[in-house]
Amino acid sequence: MFRPLPFFIGLRYTRAKRRNHFISFISLISMLGLTLGVMVMILVLSVMNGFDRELRTRILGMVPHATINGYQPINDWRTVAESLAEHPRVDAAAPFVQLQGMLTHNGSVAPVLVTGIVPEAERGVSIIEEHMQAGALEDLVDGEFGIIIGELTANRFGVSLGDKLTFVLPEASVTPAGVFPRLKRFEVKGIFKVGAELDGSLAMIHAADAARLARLEPGQVQGIRIKLDDLFQAPQVSWELVSNLPGDYFAQDWTRSHGNLFAAIRMEKTMIGLLLLLIVAVAAFNIISTLVMVVTDKKSDIAILRTLGASPSTIMGIFMVQGSVIGVVGTVAGCVLGVLAALNVSALVAGLEKLLGTQFLSSDVYFISYLPSELIWTDVVVICGTALGMSFLATLYPAWRASRTEPAEALRYD
Repeated sequence: MFRPLPFFIGLRYTRAKRRNHFISFISLISMLGLTLGVMVMILVLSVMNGFDRELRTRILGMVPHATINGYQPINDWRTVAESLAEHPRVDAAAPFVQLQGMLTHNGSVAPVLVTGIVPEAERGVSIIEEHMQAGALEDLVDGEFGIIIGELTANRFGVSLGDKLTFVLPEASVTPAGVFPRLKRFEVKGIFKVGAELDGSLAMIHAADAARLARLEPGQVQGIRIKLDDLFQAPQVSWELVSNLPGDYFAQDWTRSHGNLFAAIRMEKTMIGLLLLLIVAVAAFNIISTLVMVVTDKKSDIAILRTLGASPSTIMGIFMVQGSVIGVVGTVAGCVLGVLAALNVSALVAGLEKLLGTQFLSSDVYFISYLPSELIWTDVVVICGTALGMSFLATLYPAWRASRTEPAEALRYD
């Protein structure tokens, strides 16, 4: 069986029990440092990827990718929606009427953004139908003044299907009896849960009912909501759509409302990755110190190998193999542990929350209510490749130093 001399001796040195136990301890610390660094990097970056995914799928699945708004109410929204849908980047379009106000029930008050929708058109632009806990979009009927609210709002008021809520608009009506706020009673027709802050700040009613409250003409809407095949193209595509529409329109997209949050997650992922890379760097420096001590401990062995005809490159290869073994074992162990942790961290945290009877992430504070994780294999490859590369580079100086050992000098006192 063919085994090159550097590999044979390098692996033999790795397996051998050293007389100097301190060197063995440093080798173990180097290996554990690499394992810990690689595992933590894979786990943390997977969690950051999970937050990024939840922002894209949940938050941006509920809020519009982009909206086309008229400076005046839009009369024939279906014609405008059909024109927008002709763009190759647009998957669907639906009308909306938005109202800011407050919901009240039994003395409790909560601010809310009420969006008037057309149920059959809303399915194409929103994920709300997939997250209905009770009721359905079809239960919103023109003239019945039904409302769909989030689970946080329902829990805050202690209401369920069929209960009544009062919507207070931020404007007053002047009557002979005085000035009164505009109020309207709604019946709860549905409850949704997306596991995000929107569960407590968003509500939906029929577009026709919203138009009445906004004092629009029958059939008029404020704007058209669009869903794109690539949400990152929203600023460019929305500008193109407005440019091609006849009449006076202006566009808005998700980057204005949630762009800062998305950019913050991306920046945090980059900065955390760089900081965790320091753990791997420290482990690599430990490999250097380990091999330097091994070279000092094995000077007589190196001298004997040189006198037997081993070239400097052979000596250098022996210690590069020994250091690389530490790097490979530590990286592989960290990769396996990191992948397992990333695939199970959501379930583990959920089980820990249940065991302790507490919730680490609350929708009242964070934009989601659980710890997400998404393992991206390209991240795993980059992390492991970086760890292996740093481990290999860490072997060069000690191995070069070993190759410069002079046999006569090393054996002088032996």
